[in-house]
Amino acid sequence: MATAVSTQTDKPDEFDEAAEQIVYLDPALLVRDEYNAREHDTEPDYKLISSVKELGVEEAISVRPNPDGTYGVFKGWRRGQAAQIANATAEQDGRPVRTVKAFVRADLVGRDGWTRFLSLVENDHREGMDPWDTLKAQELSLVGMDEVDQARAVRAMGLKRGAVTHLRKAQKLDDAMLRQATAGGMDLEQTAQLAEVEEIANASQRLLRALAKDQEEGRGGRGHWDQEFALLMEEQASAKAHADAMAALQESGVTLLSSLPYATRESARPLSDLTTGLDNPLTADNHHGCHGHCVKLDEENQPVWYCSDPAENGHKVRKQPKKARAAEDEEKAAERSAERARVVACNRAWKAAAGPRQQFVERLVRGKSLPEKARLFAQQVLLELPEFYGKWASKRDITDVARFLGAKEGEDTTAWELSAALPKARLANILLAQVAAAYEADIRDPKTYDMVRYRPAYLWEAPSPRQAAYLLLLEALGQADNGSYALSEVENQAVAQHRPQTLDAA
Repeated sequence: MATAVSTQTDKPDEFDEAAEQIVYLDPALLVRDEYNAREHDTEPDYKLISSVKELGVEEAISVRPNPDGTYGVFKGWRRGQAAQIANATAEQDGRPVRTVKAFVRADLVGRDGWTRFLSLVENDHREGMDPWDTLKAQELSLVGMDEVDQARAVRAMGLKRGAVTHLRKAQKLDDAMLRQATAGGMDLEQTAQLAEVEEIANASQRLLRALAKDQEEGRGGRGHWDQEFALLMEEQASAKAHADAMAALQESGVTLLSSLPYATRESARPLSDLTTGLDNPLTADNHHGCHGHCVKLDEENQPVWYCSDPAENGHKVRKQPKKARAAEDEEKAAERSAERARVVACNRAWKAAAGPRQQFVERLVRGKSLPEKARLFAQQVLLELPEFYGKWASKRDITDVARFLGAKEGEDTTAWELSAALPKARLANILLAQVAAAYEADIRDPKTYDMVRYRPAYLWEAPSPRQAAYLLLLEALGQADNGSYALSEVENQAVAQHRPQTLDAA
């Protein structure tokens, strides 16, 4: 293997560029030059390795020949290591084994001080680009490419499918937020998701905490992240629904209770507490012409109608039971308010958790092989035919089954057509799709009814043993799949009493 040999110069700053030639070296011959100025962060990262696997080392490295036939790298050691890693798996991955372009600086043999200086200049000048500029440059490099080149470029940059969309979304973040996301370890897709929900208070901190949980588990999954992001999206949707409802009320011309002076708001009463002078009930319709007619939205964005001055407008207050002492009354009112807030928060979280849960079911169903636990679970339900399964089957709605099997939104493909296209070996996948659809219908609405106590109840307080078993199955399968799925906080709360009791080893 030939190397370029340049003439030794008398002065360290006089190097004949004409004698500088590029040669192609086997990466296995590369070692780190002991006078390489870069002593920290010398390992190649995932993005660099991905690029070298796809494209090779595009920029030549600089080396000095060693007496044992190896070459000491003083510029580009991270690239050299990436080439070694890429070649180690090239054959099994069907990639070519590549050489590395290098400037062989024989003139630097014995000139350790000058070698260290040149290495120092190389590394000192390699400052990272501004995060926003990096995202913009990545996006612009992908836009306009054909599909083949774009797919190759995405792989080379270590990105995932949908990279162009993610890049555009991520650029909506300001520089400070981008740096925070990068420092926290968010990948491009996660950074783009942060951009979608950054208007929610403390969104970045909540997502970073979820990411830290995933990283602590060390499986490479993003189960906690997916749950927190889904909850933020649900909160954002709720905030938008509230804003839209408020805008609709304002457009209708009705007076908003919140727009009235504080003293007026204090004297206002909901129509449910009032009657006409003849003790007839007051409603939004028959109170509409009253000068005190106003409205506010409740926790579920439903209008609650008020009269701002009942006495002035001739209304009577409904007779109320004898009130308890003021302190006790206030305490109970505070408890009721806190309970309402808890119910709203838990209901919202329950609905948000359905997204990541169903996405995980989709991944299970569409996988080449179904975990044995999932097969046995589906098989048991189909053989026992529990009541909830019969209720679901009687409705003959298999939309979720089709979605789990791969139906795309807006397509007319039926579950039967999708299942018929699958090989016999994936019959268990089809069965799981059907059983999971029945469970999802059973737990979709967090509010249920306690037939024993004759009162409303909530699944996040007391799911049935069967419902809890479904959630615990998915949790176990997600953890076995490198932590790709985790139960949300509200789901964990729901299944707590159904978890197997562990005995104290002592």
